[in-house]
Amino acid sequence: MPNSICLSSNIYHTEKHMINQEEELFDEQDNENQKADLKGSNTVKDPDEWTTGDEPMTGAQHSYLKTLSDEAKEEFDETLSKSEASKRIDELQHKTGRGLDNN
Repeated sequence: MPNSICLSSNIYHTEKHMINQEEELFDEQDNENQKADLKGSNTVKDPDEWTTGDEPMTGAQHSYLKTLSDEAKEEFDETLSKSEASKRIDELQHKTGRGLDNN
């Protein structure tokens, strides 16, 4: 009997160790997936890294940039690409305070 108790105890500890290793692996994978999700998110992606950044700005960008340019009394450049327009919008938002989280 004592040998079977010892064997059961060893099996229990081995299984517990394996479960802990699996949990660590899943935690590590979850962290990597979260990093990948953030990296792939348009909300944090640098406009210079956009695959369509060289295309002409969108209609929404055009309209908003025109509004911001007028409000900031800055020249409006309608030839900007998507990524250039995004950066210009960011600049003008900071200049005018429009579209920032605190407004």
